[in-house]
Amino acid sequence: MASRAAELRAQGRSTDKRASGLKAVLERIEKMDEPDRALALKVHELVTGVAPQLMPKTWYGMPAYANEQGKVVVFFQDAGKFKSRYCTLGFQDVAHLDDGPMWPTSFALTQWTPGVESVLRGLVGSAVS
Repeated sequence: MASRAAELRAQGRSTDKRASGLKAVLERIEKMDEPDRALALKVHELVTGVAPQLMPKTWYGMPAYANEQGKVVVFFQDAGKFKSRYCTLGFQDVAHLDDGPMWPTSFALTQWTPGVESVLRGLVGSAVS
C-alpha cells in the first residue's frame, strides 16, 4: 500500500504522465532480478508495440499499462516481488477478454518463447479492442 500511495503522489505532481509513467516502469523493471527482468522487458516491448495507446505506469509497485481513463488493463508481477516460482501477466476487468461465462485473467509466465509471444500478442490485442 505504501508503494501505491507513493505512485499516486508522483502521478499527481507530474505534468507529463506518459513520460513519468514510462520512467517509473523502466526503473521498476531495472530493479528486478534475472530472469524476471528479461521477461518484464519482453512484456513491456510487446504491450507498447501492440497497444501504444496504453499508458505505462506502476501499479502497486508493478509495471502496468492503463487505458485513457487511467484504469489498468494489463500488469506484470515479477516472481521476486512475492517470492513466487513464476511471474504473472494479468488483466483487469476493463480488458476485453470476455469469453462466455468464464475466462482466464492471469497467466503464469516462466520463459519467453515464440509461442508465448504469439499468445500474449493476441491477448493484449483483444484486451484493447
